[in-house]
Amino acid sequence: MRDKFDGVQIFVEAVEAGGFARAADRLALSRSAVGKAVARLEERLGVRLFQRTTRTQSLTEAGQQFYEHCLRAVEEMRTGEALLESGRREVAGCLRISMPVLLGRRCAAPILLDYAKAHPKLELELNFSDRVVDLIAGGFDLGLRFGALGNNSSLRARRLVTERMVLCAAPSYLAARGRPDDIADLAGHDTLVYARGDRGYVWRLPDAGGVLVPVSPHARLRFDDVEVILAAAKAGLGLCWLQHWLIRDSLQAGELVQLWANRPYATMDCYAVWPAARYLPLRSRLAIDALASRMPRDDILHRASRNGDEEDADADGGDVLTVDPAAGTPPKAAKLKSPESFP
Repeated sequence: MRDKFDGVQIFVEAVEAGGFARAADRLALSRSAVGKAVARLEERLGVRLFQRTTRTQSLTEAGQQFYEHCLRAVEEMRTGEALLESGRREVAGCLRISMPVLLGRRCAAPILLDYAKAHPKLELELNFSDRVVDLIAGGFDLGLRFGALGNNSSLRARRLVTERMVLCAAPSYLAARGRPDDIADLAGHDTLVYARGDRGYVWRLPDAGGVLVPVSPHARLRFDDVEVILAAAKAGLGLCWLQHWLIRDSLQAGELVQLWANRPYATMDCYAVWPAARYLPLRSRLAIDALASRMPRDDILHRASRNGDEEDADADGGDVLTVDPAAGTPPKAAKLKSPESFP
């Protein structure tokens, strides 16, 4: 009976990882060991499971059919292991997490390092990248992501924190160029825009009626690093639109000035995401709990939430809220159905 299962888990890992080399990294085996295990499985079954080239491996039709059946068995094994782990209430094993660079360094990593310190049997691997990583192919247990998740049925998500997006500039810039009163005035200002390749990310700003509209400002200076945008803004090079957690200290120090503070503003959610097919192990669940409880909170949004002014959001970005700021109270956040992804 045991022979019938030889190589099955390695085969499933090779499919999920997208190749023998990645599967070898995930399983701590050599590439040749993975290839030989799959070859023995093919010989026993009498069919070819992968089409092989010198660089890639792709499933054959028979391989796809076999994988679909094997996956159910492997997932049942994973679920059983996770249930046993939950019963022990002991955090152990390896936890691999992918996250945006700046969010990871400033916010998530300190929380997760404390988490690892509290659980000495846990192995923790953190990957920092502003690219959207394929969690399954990369062998990650969790990922942290900003913005709308769309209808990705391969992922599940839990919202960790909601942040305001803030339009701001340095006092020196405003003294030299004046303050924009509305969206039309932005054409006469320098803007600092996050861009990747030839695509700049869209800003969401309130029009004269207080309705958030997409704005694509023309920018002489474009960056794919939000920390550089922050530095350029503090140096007086233009207006920027950034998350509140990133600029909070600069606002308090007077290095930046918030514009349109009494108008509606966009918000952006940060999520923990994980592959939908997997039962969430205890080490992952408790890591998510730690992040959700300790991620930096926006004081205005937190106060609005306690007062019942902010609705809960689903994983697709939440509902649009009506905005009717009263004198002396902070404006309500307008959640966007499809906010742009942002590191």
